[in-house]
Amino acid sequence: MKKKISIIGMPMDLGQTRRGVDMGPSAIRYAGVVERIKRIGYEVEDLGDIAINRPKQYELDENQKLKNLHQVVEACQELAEKVDDVIERGSFPLIFGGDHSMAVGTLAGIAKHNKNIGVIWYDAHGDLNTEETSPSGNIHGMSLAASLGYGHPLLVNLYGAYPKVKKENVVIIGARALDEGEKDFIREEGIKVYSMHEIDRMGMAAVMEEAIAYLSHTDGVHLSLDLDGLDPHDAPGVGTPVIGGLSYRESHLAMEMLAEAGIITSAEFVEVNPILDEKNKTAVTAVALMGSLLGEKLK
Repeated sequence: MKKKISIIGMPMDLGQTRRGVDMGPSAIRYAGVVERIKRIGYEVEDLGDIAINRPKQYELDENQKLKNLHQVVEACQELAEKVDDVIERGSFPLIFGGDHSMAVGTLAGIAKHNKNIGVIWYDAHGDLNTEETSPSGNIHGMSLAASLGYGHPLLVNLYGAYPKVKKENVVIIGARALDEGEKDFIREEGIKVYSMHEIDRMGMAAVMEEAIAYLSHTDGVHLSLDLDGLDPHDAPGVGTPVIGGLSYRESHLAMEMLAEAGIITSAEFVEVNPILDEKNKTAVTAVALMGSLLGEKLK
């Protein structure tokens, strides 16, 4: 892993309908992330936050389906440019969110440099909807599909040609709330998914060993970690909590194994909502997981 880390805040709440997630980057910084990463031995630069153009009210695109489409695209375009520049300068991009629609921008920026990027999608949800299958019109539930080349052209074609990610290069970990359209998509496209069922049966160590081996052919791996992948007991400050999730300890083990494998080339931690949190618990958890991912050790 590169020894210089560049932090980008993405205070966007336009990809869903619950207010507060725009304060996620501030909550993560308040939880001491910069100091913690520096103690591990990294050089850290904080590039501040992407400016978000907020509409006066939720806006629908011309097909009356996607909420705030043009504002999400505008913000993700700027994020893609920042990520592109960070990688061009030889630094490791670490992005704080913000709702998960931001991953469209993150992966678009990465795709300028990694043509065979692997993705670990650590999430209770698949985010594999399109405007045809989404029950809500919330773009944060479409970001992985768009990065795979499916969905609205403005999302799919953001910052360059699609797909940004190949379907055989994706592993979803922690899924337990999938819409019917997403289940069909997973079956039809052969997406690798470890639901809570597999994690309970196999154990997290075996799941991570398989996931790391599955992505061994890629030219780097991006970690997209939604804090709702964890159980609400450990991460209550998220917009779409789903009980029965990954534990704090399982998540640390996953991050530690990724650090040992040395395959992570970029990462984003998303959906931290301090308005819904308990004494900033979710942001503190996010920062602890970042420490494990970046090689923090007890001894």
